[in-house]
Amino acid sequence: MNGPVVVLIGPMGVGKTTVGELLAERLGTGFRDSDADIVAAQSKPIADIFVDEGEPHFRALEREAVRVAVAEHPGVLALGGGAVLDESTRELLTGLPVVFLTMEVGEAVRRVGLNTARPLLAVNPRQQWKLLMEARRHHYTDVARVVVTTDDRTPEQVAEAVLDALGLKHVPGAEPEENPGKENLA
Repeated sequence: MNGPVVVLIGPMGVGKTTVGELLAERLGTGFRDSDADIVAAQSKPIADIFVDEGEPHFRALEREAVRVAVAEHPGVLALGGGAVLDESTRELLTGLPVVFLTMEVGEAVRRVGLNTARPLLAVNPRQQWKLLMEARRHHYTDVARVVVTTDDRTPEQVAEAVLDALGLKHVPGAEPEENPGKENLA
């Protein structure tokens, strides 16, 4: 298969980077984060890009970063929370092993406190998070092959759930083998 072995999507704070790194380790492959690619290329944090150049400029950078990562990276790829807003990005993800990591607002509050430097959560973070999820959820579910909830789960448990849902096997010597009784949803 061409493209990443797993693509993680979902809202900010859901744990895409943490889970992605665990998946990459267990699959014996590399990890890449499209937001980290943007930060490295621009030499400044995403929040600063939003302030200095605006959201439309950031979304253009994001679209290109995702396009390049999907074309170049065969491992685990995590996308920024808003990447699925772009129609061409959604089309690019068609047919790939996309996993929507989801959580409820209470879990988001517990994890990130919703008071971090996230540009789209600057005013009334709890309400903004809920509005963002309402606006984005259908895009997430449209492109995802599987949905994995992260509520009340450790990153390790989420990684296992992703592997099971996609029917992926661990690299020998990495972590414990997947449950052979699970249905292959890939």
